[in-house]
Amino acid sequence: MNEQIKKPVSGLMPSEIEAARPPKIQTKRSVAKAVSWRIVGTIDTLILSYLLITYLGPFFGLENSEGEALQAATYIAITEVATKMVFYFLHERFWVWLKWGTSVVAGRRRETYRRTTTKTATWRTIASLDTMVLAWFFTGNIATAMSIGGLEVFTKLILYFFHERIWSNLSFGIVHTAPAAEKT
Repeated sequence: MNEQIKKPVSGLMPSEIEAARPPKIQTKRSVAKAVSWRIVGTIDTLILSYLLITYLGPFFGLENSEGEALQAATYIAITEVATKMVFYFLHERFWVWLKWGTSVVAGRRRETYRRTTTKTATWRTIASLDTMVLAWFFTGNIATAMSIGGLEVFTKLILYFFHERIWSNLSFGIVHTAPAAEKT
């Protein structure tokens, strides 16, 4: 049998109807993502900063005791909690507004790998600049600051990509609207 699929009276196929009704991404999802990422990011920054200030800093003329290195790394990490939460939230809300690379499949919101990759790159650029400025402020040494910001590009690109992929599979904070015919 050679049956052709007929378009419904509305003129839209079911998949087109779903795409016309994208889910609402609630602010609480952006806040939860910001908090979960900040925990991961702060731990990474603390460890990297401490190691680089302690072991690489002397090559750049930065002589600190282990206690001073830990103090500077802690200041960088703690300050980042505030600055990065604000930057991350604003970045996340921008990407909620930008619908590119999203779809609804079988009633669930999906993101493409291209969207995740682009989002990862834009976030990493903003975040690494923030880290470098904070590291420079707390160490007083631009070379150490650039080494911290430069190395974290690699560690955090990987961590952030997996963070985004995990969140793309969670439905928390995503509200799907029912079609007008199904609402009672």
